Amino acid sequence: MTMPIQSLIASGGKVWLDSIDPDEVARNRVWGITGATSNPIIVTDLVETGRLDKDLERFFREGLDDYETAWRTTDVLVSQAQEAFLHVWEATRGDDGYVSFELDPLLEDSEPRVSAGGRPPDRLDAEQRTQHYIDLGKRWSEGRRNRMIKVPATPSGLAALEELAAAGVTVNVTLTFTPRQYVAARDALWRGARRRRSLDAFKSVYSIFVSRVDVYTDKHVPDLSPPAQGQVGIANAKRIWRMNQEFWADKGLPLKQEIVFASTGVKKPDDPPWKYVEAFAGSDIETNPPATNAKVQASGRTFPRAVDRPLPDDVSAEIDAKVDMVRLEAVLMAEGLKKFADPQEALLDLIARKRRES
Repeated sequence: MTMPIQSLIASGGKVWLDSIDPDEVARNRVWGITGATSNPIIVTDLVETGRLDKDLERFFREGLDDYETAWRTTDVLVSQAQEAFLHVWEATRGDDGYVSFELDPLLEDSEPRVSAGGRPPDRLDAEQRTQHYIDLGKRWSEGRRNRMIKVPATPSGLAALEELAAAGVTVNVTLTFTPRQYVAARDALWRGARRRRSLDAFKSVYSIFVSRVDVYTDKHVPDLSPPAQGQVGIANAKRIWRMNQEFWADKGLPLKQEIVFASTGVKKPDDPPWKYVEAFAGSDIETNPPATNAKVQASGRTFPRAVDRPLPDDVSAEIDAKVDMVRLEAVLMAEGLKKFADPQEALLDLIARKRRES
């Protein structure tokens, strides 16, 4: 009997885990999950459990400050997850089996309060932020075969993409909400890729956040009709998916350049847990929180291809008429950057506390 997640994969897509918790990675691998993503929230939660205390003590003995300790700890966790999926990466010759490593979200913090070594925080201009993304991306990808570097679709992040791609870094463009961001990211990575000696290992993915869009419209576009409200995230992500399919169709690349359908956990209790998972079945990558994958697997449902199934024309027309994508992007980017910066600061606070207690 085909299990739900197996049916998702059989429909033509990949399923990843939005966690690098070793227990969740082990459980999800049994279900057929072939990759994972990480972020500061996930890392902070794992450090809080005490599982990394021995690593922390080693870093403290080496004289690392809290900032460097945080990133070395993240590297340990991501590397462990990479090892779990390395066989997939090898079997697919680099087309799957990745684990994403998020670069420093404090680079975009509008009110920085910490920096490396406890020095007064730097207020970086846009060019300095871009150079930091390039330097950090090269550092944390070097020698790590099945690691993707997550770079946000901010102005400074987008400006770093061409150089990262040219340097051979495999990139996951995160915090992408709109077609404008996607096109800017895609074009920058393609420019960089064409500066390489070979395109054989070029792989890029674009994480399109879904449920947060519906949270936004529920609050900021309350006059959407019932058939349209709660469907904007799906409509937007499917539109970007189609754009991506069309752009890469004639490039003749050996590896797929894919959309990652992210933020797929439902936010409303009345929505079925598989609402977004079901909508994108059939192509590219879904990265789901552990609870979402568990509920999908327990559902007993079969998920046929649906990613190219459009919304009704009248619903699509209403969404286009009523949703201001410029405003949506501005609001969700500000919220998204804060949601990653706050946990990174919390991680630094946690490490400082564990240092005092060690």
